[in-house]
Amino acid sequence: MLGLKIVIYTCIFLASSTIGILISKKYEERVKQLKEFKNALSMFKAKIKFTYEPIPEIFEEISKQINSNTGKIFKLASCNMEVLTAGDAWNMAVDTDILSISKEDKNILKNLSKLLGQTDVDGQINQIELTSNFLDEQIEKAEKEKLKSEKLYRTLGMVVGLGIVIILM
Repeated sequence: MLGLKIVIYTCIFLASSTIGILISKKYEERVKQLKEFKNALSMFKAKIKFTYEPIPEIFEEISKQINSNTGKIFKLASCNMEVLTAGDAWNMAVDTDILSISKEDKNILKNLSKLLGQTDVDGQINQIELTSNFLDEQIEKAEKEKLKSEKLYRTLGMVVGLGIVIILM
């Protein structure tokens, strides 16, 4: 009987700690994805400036170079551009739930769609640079939030698990 209680208490503690760790990973993932978007926008800017390839082809190439959820967004946008305008396809792709970014981050990424495929190369490059500058600010905010919240949720998961175990004893 005592052995069963110890196993149950250990499972409760481990489950609670795991939940805390999973919540804290979202903050780390947000910073990673924002940096990947910044990198992808740099690639997009270079491709538009020097190759004059169509946007769907550029997005397809970016999706192949970035093997994560960020790359999947570019792949989805590229596929959507077969039936939608570039701006609408980009907005639809950013709205998917596969990203760990905030609503504010998504709105900044959606700003890219305003001139996407509608203006000349210089206009699109300016819009990419503007979005990239906003992403820099978001990355800074996300890193501060990560430092503050990551440790908090890990510790909170362990403390809650320990508290539940103590109450059940």
